[in-house]
Amino acid sequence: MLFGVSLALVLPAAWAQDSSLDQSPDDVSRWGIGIAAGVKQQPYTGAGTKTQGIPLIYYENRYVRVLGAGAELKLPKVELGANSSLSFGLRAKYGLGGYEPSDAPILQGMQERKGSVWLGAGVTWRNEIADVSAEWLGDASGKSKGQQFRIGVQRDFRAGNFTLTPRIEAYWLDKKYVDYYYGVRAEESRPGRPAYLGASTVNTEVGLRIGYSIDRHQSVFVDVSATQLGKQIKNSPLVDRSSQSAVSAGYLYRF
Repeated sequence: MLFGVSLALVLPAAWAQDSSLDQSPDDVSRWGIGIAAGVKQQPYTGAGTKTQGIPLIYYENRYVRVLGAGAELKLPKVELGANSSLSFGLRAKYGLGGYEPSDAPILQGMQERKGSVWLGAGVTWRNEIADVSAEWLGDASGKSKGQQFRIGVQRDFRAGNFTLTPRIEAYWLDKKYVDYYYGVRAEESRPGRPAYLGASTVNTEVGLRIGYSIDRHQSVFVDVSATQLGKQIKNSPLVDRSSQSAVSAGYLYRF
């Protein structure tokens, strides 16, 4: 079922940094509910696109932040000036990879690859020019035993009730991650699908999120993105494309 979209299909990582969600004072708890849906191209040969919809749950106070399939334990913020700060947090997410052999002909005879719970830490530097964020995650479920590191830059442009947020991000994936989700073990090899040992690589992504505040409680968003796959993923005999595109949309009601 290509569960590798892992809810990240409908909730881009950059949306977790959306400053419009945390404009209330730190001592006020905020929560909301909504729904999101998205479509994403899959890298595996013959797999096509994946469509998924999920309910959204949002909760935030001075200590924690929960959004969709991710959660963050906030650490003390460092104020660097009038319009500059560093925010730190310990993070947990579900997903980031997986497939079943029935998902595409090229995967038949492969063992199932499963999604995981990922734990790590992140930091966001907010300043007058842009928001710069970095995040490290490790596979806490032991499925791939892999790690990943993300660094990204985004900026909000506001016009009335609209917010446009372009971004660019780079994802470093270690060799265990790449080998688990894109490698071919010796016992899985067959004509047209040779054994393949993955190595670490870097994916790059550009995207644009468009948000609209209907009123003080309701907001909607649309997010479009394109990801350039790293060389070690493109070289996999399971993969037939060099890039992926995704579109997602959602609605959130904040109480």
